[in-house]
This record gives sequence, C-alpha cells and structure tokens, in this order.
Amino acid sequence: MAASFQLHSAVRSCALLVGLLLAAGCGTTSNRTLTEQLVSSHAVDEAIADIDFQPLRGEKVYLDPSYLKNVKGAGFVNAEYITSSIRQQMNAAGCLLQDKADDADFVVEARIGALGTEGHTVTYGIPSNNAVSSAASLLPAAPPVPTIPEIAFAKKSKTIGGAKIALFAYHRESRQPIWQSGIAQSLGTARDTWLMGAGPFQGGNIYERAQFAGSRLSLPNPFHKEEESPIQVDYELAYDFRAQLAESELDDAPQPMPMGEKEADLAGYEEERKAESRQSEPKEPQPLKKQEPTKVSVSG
Repeated sequence: MAASFQLHSAVRSCALLVGLLLAAGCGTTSNRTLTEQLVSSHAVDEAIADIDFQPLRGEKVYLDPSYLKNVKGAGFVNAEYITSSIRQQMNAAGCLLQDKADDADFVVEARIGALGTEGHTVTYGIPSNNAVSSAASLLPAAPPVPTIPEIAFAKKSKTIGGAKIALFAYHRESRQPIWQSGIAQSLGTARDTWLMGAGPFQGGNIYERAQFAGSRLSLPNPFHKEEESPIQVDYELAYDFRAQLAESELDDAPQPMPMGEKEADLAGYEEERKAESRQSEPKEPQPLKKQEPTKVSVSG
C-alpha cells in the first residue's frame, strides 16, 4: 500500500512538472542576422561618437577612405557605413568637408582595427544528445532510438559586436602631422534569456528597454546608454519660478513709508543735520571787550 502511494505521488509530481513546463510556453530565435547587424552598427556608432574633431573645427578637411576596405563576410555594416558615420561626426564638429583632397588644407585618414560579431549560449539543464541513437544504429536488429531532446530549465545566449577605429590628420602640402584621435573602440551587446521555456527575454545596449519576444516591457533597460539630448526648457514652469522669485524679493524689500510719516521723518532728519553742522562749524574768534581803566582813589 505504501509503495503504491509513493508511486502515485511520483506520477503526480511528474505530471505537475510537465504541466508547468507546458504552461510556461516556449520560444525560439530563428535568425540572428538582424541582431548581428544591430550590435555591429551600435559598436561603430559608439566608437565614432567618442572621437573629438573639435581641433579641426572651421578647417577645410578631406576624409581619405582608401584604408577603409570592405572585408568579405563582414556583414551589412562595413566601410561605407563607417565612412558616412565619420563624415557625420566631422560635420557636427564644424569641419568643412571637401570632396577632393586638392580643395582641402588637411587630410584625415581612417582605419579599422576590428569589426565583427561573436556569440555564445549557456544551457541550464540537459542538453540535446544523440549518443544513444548512434549506439543503437550499430546494432542491426535494434529498433531506431530517437535523439534525446534538450530539457532546459533556463537558457541564455549573448551576441557581441565590436569595432575598433583610429584616425589621424596631417597638412596636405607640408605633410606635417596635425592631430590624431587615438584608439576608439566599443561593444554592442544583445542577450536572450529563456526561463522554464518562456522567452526570449531580450536585453543589451542595442535596446532602449527590455523586451519579451520583440515586445517592449515596462521595465527600463539598465544596460542601455542614454544619448545626450538638448535640454528641454519648460517655459511655463520657468515663468512661475520667476514670478515666485520676484514675489519673494518684494517681500524681503523694505516697505515704503506713508506720505505723512515720510515728510515728518525727512523734516526731522534735516533739523538734525543742521544742528550737527552748526556744532561742527569752527567758531570765529571774538574780539576781546575793551576794559576801562579802574580809578584808584588815594586818601591822604
């Protein structure tokens, strides 16, 4: 009886586990081409955005793209995209772009040190295995055995795109070195996560927000680098602030006196000033009074 009860409990537990797995759903990603292009272009954009062309502001500059060669198999993001991105950054910095080197005072050369993608996948569970099926095929009388499918409680994959770019400038006629950017490199990332068969939950710096199978979630993506945008001014709020500031300054300012009190105070102030001036004025020396001689009578 106890053995039968334990068997029934085990069957119910297995059925419950299978039900949870089925209820969780499943998801697959069929093609990674778009993700690879996004991580590559993001890496290029971030690397070029860190380059400061301000030392060449206002100068006639020609971008020499001869060292930006297209590499077979590098994908859609290639030399043309990098060239256009560099020209955009130079234009935003105030450089006067020239179509011909003869029309420019300075020449800028660019090169690509790295541009590519890679990825890896981690499975938490039992991976797919065809060892038993291969062993059974060696026995002529053995029936065919299906391949053991993947049983994953959790799974995650990550795609990384990297770009490494460098530039330098020199005077076209004298060939004197003028400026160099240093090494600018950046990474674009994309992550897919499955939990109990549900997914993919998508994240990485190519997304503004976390996504579930292409649909945005309400949670912000903490790994996304926000682009700097111009400051937006709330003019109504600024007007209210100025009005409040003006009112506070008026409250702190001394209040004017009533007209009658003001005139009386001024009159008293004038009298005090006159009295002080009279006291401070030096007194002119007064002549001594003439004294009459005193008659002395002598009695004989």
